[in-house]
Amino acid sequence: MTYVTKIYMPNKEKFKSYIDKIYESGWITNNGPLVQELEKKLQKHFGVKNLLCLSSGTDALQFAYKLMETTGEVITTPFTFISTTSAIAAEKLTPVFADIDPKTYNINPDNIEDVITDKTCAIAPCHVFGNACEIEKIDKIAQKYNLKVVYDASHAFDTVYKNRHILSYGDFSIISFHGTKMFHTIEGGAIVIKDDALYEKAKMIREYGKSGPDEVGTIGVNAKMNEFEAAMGLCMLDEIDIILNERKTSYEFYVKELKDYVQLQSINPDANKSYSYFPVVFQSEEEMKEVRSALNELDIFPRQYFFPSLDTIPYVEKRKIMTNSQDLCSRILVIPMHSKVEPIVSKTIKEVLKKIR
Repeated sequence: MTYVTKIYMPNKEKFKSYIDKIYESGWITNNGPLVQELEKKLQKHFGVKNLLCLSSGTDALQFAYKLMETTGEVITTPFTFISTTSAIAAEKLTPVFADIDPKTYNINPDNIEDVITDKTCAIAPCHVFGNACEIEKIDKIAQKYNLKVVYDASHAFDTVYKNRHILSYGDFSIISFHGTKMFHTIEGGAIVIKDDALYEKAKMIREYGKSGPDEVGTIGVNAKMNEFEAAMGLCMLDEIDIILNERKTSYEFYVKELKDYVQLQSINPDANKSYSYFPVVFQSEEEMKEVRSALNELDIFPRQYFFPSLDTIPYVEKRKIMTNSQDLCSRILVIPMHSKVEPIVSKTIKEVLKKIR
């Protein structure tokens, strides 16, 4: 069976060599040497400072809101994975949605000011499928209203915007290292923090709020990455160019084969293309369902990322219908981009569409 994602497993012997080091040291968690090494290498790779590895990308999002120490509303996108919204709600803040651009799939900056109130404390856009948001427009709005910006860059490991990695933008920027991602640490994630003092505070929060062996400096949680996860990350980082080249080949094949049959995501012209996912959008929900059914019969299982539109979930306030997001949710599929399955997928999509159009 073929799914949207396939976990990449790096060189086994190299991973074993790191495991041997862990066994020799007996240090498996609590900011071990491999976590520290991974953080330094990722900071160099991304060209950022103040990067903190955590137990998940969702924890990274929640850390941003913990560090803000505020109440009120956070303006975000309805078209993203649930954790973008759940992290806001989990920190006792109110998610408020601004509709998306139907071509880029990102939050439309032109819709943000309409939903700003005296309770708004932050804007939380997502670089959807690794496609860079309109950063200048968003930051200009944030500066005008004195709001923080929390960028969800979960899919954007390979995204560079105007010669800077996407993680270098915003007051906080987070990324996921979940096993399904292009770069993974089995489970895990990271946050990049602009403010040096908040970075130091985040290190305390990550380990129960402790400021020293026998001191507690703030309210904290247990959100540490362990040494085994860091070992996986170090192995993955050594092979990231191989991963990118393989995914680039698949991505370019799909573009060539499918551009005349489906709608493709419009990529920010000031950024590179991300090879994290390959979304395709059909003319109608019925078309999408017929294609998905045909692929399922071949044991190929695309996903309707992202469904449902987050303005429809039970625990958010229903203020305004997110028309573009709901429409996109009903017509989109993310198709597998690995394992040399691309020719079968593209051929099936074209054959089905020729029959029903």
